Parts: sequence; C-alpha cells; structure tokens
Amino acid sequence: MSHWFLPHTPDLIGLLAGQAEVTVRGMDAFAAWSSGDKSKAEELRGAEHEADDARRNLQRELRAAFSTPLDPEDIYELSERLDIVLNASKNAVREAEVMNIEPNEALGAMAAEAAAGVRNIAKALADVKKNPDAATASADAAIKCERHIEHLYRDAMSNLTQVDEVGTVMAMREMYRRYARIGEAIVLVAERVWYSVVKEA
Repeated sequence: MSHWFLPHTPDLIGLLAGQAEVTVRGMDAFAAWSSGDKSKAEELRGAEHEADDARRNLQRELRAAFSTPLDPEDIYELSERLDIVLNASKNAVREAEVMNIEPNEALGAMAAEAAAGVRNIAKALADVKKNPDAATASADAAIKCERHIEHLYRDAMSNLTQVDEVGTVMAMREMYRRYARIGEAIVLVAERVWYSVVKEA
C-alpha cells in the first residue's frame, strides 16, 4: 500500500520528445507529398492522429504529475504549438486535394524547409532540460528554416505574376500562404523553447 504515497513523476520531457518525433515523421511525409509523392498523404494523416494521441497522453500525465521538469504551462504550450504545425500541414494537403491542386517545385521546397525546421524543434525539445544551450541553438536553426520559407514564398508569389489563368493564381496563392503559415507556426514553437529556457535560468 505504501506505493500509493509515492509522488507521480512521469517523464514529461520524454513524452514531449516522443510527440516531436511523430511530428517529424508526419512532416517528412508532408515534404514528400509536396514533392509529388501522393501516396504520402495517408501517412501524414496517420501521423497527425498519432501525434494527437501523444499530446493527449502528455496532457493527462502533466495533470497528474507531482512535479515537472519545466513550468507546466511551458510543457503544455510546447505540445500545443507543435500540434498546430502538423495540423496545418495536414489541412494544406487536404485543401490541395479538394481543389485538385498539383504540388509544384516551390511547394516542395517550402515543405522541405518546414520538415527541417521541425527536426530542429525535435532536437531542441530533447535537449531543453539537459542542455539548454543546445536547445536554443536548435530553436534558432528552426527559425532560420522559416526565414528560408519566407524567401521561397516571396519568389513563388512573384512568379504568379507571369500566370494568366486567374483561377490558378488564386488557388496557388492560397497554397503558398498556407505553407508560409506553417513556417510561422514553427517559429512559435521555437520561441517557446527560448522562453522556457530563459525561465529556468
């Protein structure tokens, strides 16, 4: 019966890192789909569902934890912001499918940068407690990936001025904006990594 009185101390950082790894898999599928591999759409959707399960499990353990390695609010926010990235990617693919939009070179390049950004986020989350300097360096690398997405976005939007078909312009403009917003969502995760580290310093 004595085990009833032991504090519940789940590996919350490990659970967060696990969600990040699922997100990496999903974003790799997103990048592959954006480069023309249509079969990866189902893999992306599967990863998104798996990440939702990981997020809910993390939230349950966070609620029950006696103590936490980071501020509970930071753990919650990091998990939620990571979830937004994968959801936005899944929704972009679904939107393209509904509108019958074929991914092009610009979308493939933007998605590859987004996937690289999430890999850096995963590294940051794995290091956020044990090696804060490495965590913030990885967060900075993720932000650089978003800057690359910005450049690709501007180039792609500029190239649309050469397209005469109004329907195509409107559809691709929406897709480019969706991909750009994925990059912005990655920055929000990276900035929360920094905030979490600063609070613990």
